[in-house]
Amino acid sequence: MMYPFMTLGDKTEVVHSDAYDVNGTETVKVYFEKPVYGGFHSAECYLPSYEWKNIEGFSSEEIENFQEYLQTVAHIVIRLAREGGFDNFAS
Repeated sequence: MMYPFMTLGDKTEVVHSDAYDVNGTETVKVYFEKPVYGGFHSAECYLPSYEWKNIEGFSSEEIENFQEYLQTVAHIVIRLAREGGFDNFAS
């Protein structure tokens, strides 16, 4: 399941998965998708390792900016992933 997190100023949608186990490490997939003429640009980043995969259309500068952004909000994304997104978040 993917949960909405934020829409950035350039219309890039940021969504995240539930928290899940990968070889004993809690992992969260964060997906970035931006509508462009004729389709979408997209990329995946896996927390907590910040491993980027399947980058399509985004420049290295855009990925750097997403990385910096994600480093400031990763703790929130991980907590929401544990709780099932904003709708299930227990404050």
